[in-house]
Amino acid sequence: MCGIAGIINRDHQHPADTDVLSLMLQSIIHRGPDDQGELCDRELAMGMRRLSIIDLSTGQQPLFDESGRYGVVFNGEIYNFKELREELLSRGHQLKTHGDGEVIVHLFEEHGPKCVDFLRGMFAFAVWDNQQRELFIARDRMGIKPLYYTETPDGVVFGSEIKSILHHPQVEAAIDLQALGDYLSLKYVPGPRTMFQGIRSLPPGHSLTIKNGKAVESQYWNFDLQPDSNPLSEAEYADQLESILQESVNLRLRSDVPFGAFLSGGIDSSIIVALMSRELSEPVKTFSVGFAGGDEPDELPYARMVADQFKTEHFEMIITADDFVKHSERVMWHLDQPIADQATIATYMVAHLASQHVKMVLTGEGGDELFAGYARYVGEQYSPWFKALPGFAGAAIRSVLPRLQGLRRQKIALHALSIHDEATRMTNWFPLFNGDTKREIMTPSFSEQINHAVSAVEMHLKQCRSKAPLNRMLYSDSKTWLPDYLLLRGDKLTMANSLEARVPLLDHKLVEFAATLPTNMKLNGKVRKYLLKKVAARYLPDGIIHRKKQGFPIPIDTWLRNEARPIVNDLLSVDRIRRRGLFSADYVSRLVREHESSFADHSLLLWGLISVEQWMERYIDSEPTTSFSSLQQNIILTP
Repeated sequence: MCGIAGIINRDHQHPADTDVLSLMLQSIIHRGPDDQGELCDRELAMGMRRLSIIDLSTGQQPLFDESGRYGVVFNGEIYNFKELREELLSRGHQLKTHGDGEVIVHLFEEHGPKCVDFLRGMFAFAVWDNQQRELFIARDRMGIKPLYYTETPDGVVFGSEIKSILHHPQVEAAIDLQALGDYLSLKYVPGPRTMFQGIRSLPPGHSLTIKNGKAVESQYWNFDLQPDSNPLSEAEYADQLESILQESVNLRLRSDVPFGAFLSGGIDSSIIVALMSRELSEPVKTFSVGFAGGDEPDELPYARMVADQFKTEHFEMIITADDFVKHSERVMWHLDQPIADQATIATYMVAHLASQHVKMVLTGEGGDELFAGYARYVGEQYSPWFKALPGFAGAAIRSVLPRLQGLRRQKIALHALSIHDEATRMTNWFPLFNGDTKREIMTPSFSEQINHAVSAVEMHLKQCRSKAPLNRMLYSDSKTWLPDYLLLRGDKLTMANSLEARVPLLDHKLVEFAATLPTNMKLNGKVRKYLLKKVAARYLPDGIIHRKKQGFPIPIDTWLRNEARPIVNDLLSVDRIRRRGLFSADYVSRLVREHESSFADHSLLLWGLISVEQWMERYIDSEPTTSFSSLQQNIILTP
C-alpha cells in the first residue's frame, strides 16, 4: 500500500524535474511513511511512498524485470500474488522479492498491457519501458485505488492524490465550474472530472498509455448486468455467493502486519467479521464509532452485538461536536475535493482509532451497490408507472412538493419519479440540491457557464445493456457513486492515517457473479440485499439481518445550530458568498436562518456549501503545501 507520483516530458532530451518529484512525494508521505523510491530516466521521473504491509524487508520500489528494461511503481495490493509468483518462477522468471509488486513487472514483460487481466486486487501502477520510452499506467477494475493525471505544455503529470500534481509549476489550481455544478446535484464530483480544471481521474478499469507526451486512455474491463441464461435455485445462488465471499475474505487476510476490521453492525461489515473469525485463530480486532448529542440512537449497540457473538477485540470511540469542528479542515485537505457528507469526519476518526492498533483493516463498502441496499432502488421500480404521466403533471407535482410539511423522503421520491428523463431522475434520488433548488442557489453568471445535465450519469446509462430499472441504477451507481464518493472517501481518509483498507465485497470475481444474478435475488419485493441476507443469516442474528439501515447517524443538524455554528456564520457569511460570486447570498442566508431557527433541517445543504468554501480556501486561495501545516499539533483521540 503506497502512493505514487510522476512526471513524463514530451521531449526525450528534456529531463524531468526531480526536485518537483520530491515535493510531489513529500505531499503524500501519509500514504507511505515507511520508505521512498524513485525511478528517474531523462524525460521520466516517477516514484512512490511505501506503507509496508507485505514483504517488509525486500519490497522496496521501484521494481524491475531481469533485463532492467521495465520498471514499476505500485500502489495497492495484488491478492493472488503468491499464485502468480509461482507461475512466473515456473516459466523461468527470476524474482528477487517475496512481495506482490514484483509480479506486475514480470507479467508486463510477458503480456504488456494485458498484464492487468491476471491481477486480482486493488491497484494503481505505472510501468516504464526504457527502450520504447513509453509509460503504461493502470487503475483497478472498481476504482478502489485513485489515480489522477493532467497534461501540461511539457508532457503529463500523474499521482495518487491531486495535491501532489499541484506541485508541478505548470499546473494551476483552478476550479472546474462544470464539476461544481455536478457536485451540487450529486454531493460529489463524478469522474473523470475533478473539481480542478484540467485534472482528470483515470476511470476504474482503464489504463493510460503515454508516449511522446501524448496520453491515450483505454478500457480493459467492465461488467455486464445480464442474468445468467441458466438460472440456479435460490439455495445454489446462496452457496455460490458464500463460497466467493469466503475466498475473497481469505485472500485479503494475507498480510505481514497486524490487521482488523471496521464494524458498523450492518450486514456488510458484520458478515466480513464473521468470515474473518471463521478463518483466524485469534480474535479479530474491530473498530466502531458513535456520536454524542444526537436524538437518534447510533450503531454502537449493533456493533457490540456482533463483536460479542464473534468474541472480537472491540474498540469504540464517541465523536463529539468539538471533534467535528476540529478536524473538518484537515479532512478536506486529505480528500482533495469536497464531498457533501459529514460522515467523512467519522471515517477519518475511526481510521485514526484503528491505526493505533493495526496497519490494515477490512471494510464493507460495495454491498449496497452490488445487491441493492438503498431505498432508492425500491423507488426506482415505480419509474415505468410514472412515465405514463404527461409532462405537465410531473411539473405540477414538483411545484406542490416544497409547500408540504415534513415527509422528506416521500417528497424526494415523488420529485424524482415525476421526472421522465432517466439520467436526470437518477441525479434527483437523494441529491444535494434538486434541479429546481440548484437553479436557485446558483448565480446567473455561474448557471450560464455550465450544462445542468450530469454527463457522467448519461454516459454510463448508455453503456448499460440491461433494460431493467434496478440494474440500470445499480450500474450507474457502481460507476459513479461507488468510486467517486464511497471509495474515494475510504481510500483518502484511511491513507491519511497511514492505514490500508481492503474491500472484500468488491473483488472483481464477486462483482461479476453479482452481475449475473436475477434482479429478484437482489431486490425481492421490498426486501433489499435479498440474497446477501440469506447468506448472512447463516452467521448473524435476526437483529442484524432485519435492522433498519442507518449509515452514520451523525447529529450534524444539532451541531450546526450549536457548537459548530461559528463555522456556519464564518464560511457562509454574506460577504464571503458575494465575493465568490458562485452562489446566491440571499438564498444561502435563508437556508442559514431557517436552520438556526429550527424551521427546517438544512444541515446537508449547509455542510455541502461549507465543504466547498473550505476547499476553495485550502486549494484555490492558497499555495500547494506538502502537509496540512495549519494543524500541526498531534491528534489525540480517546477511544
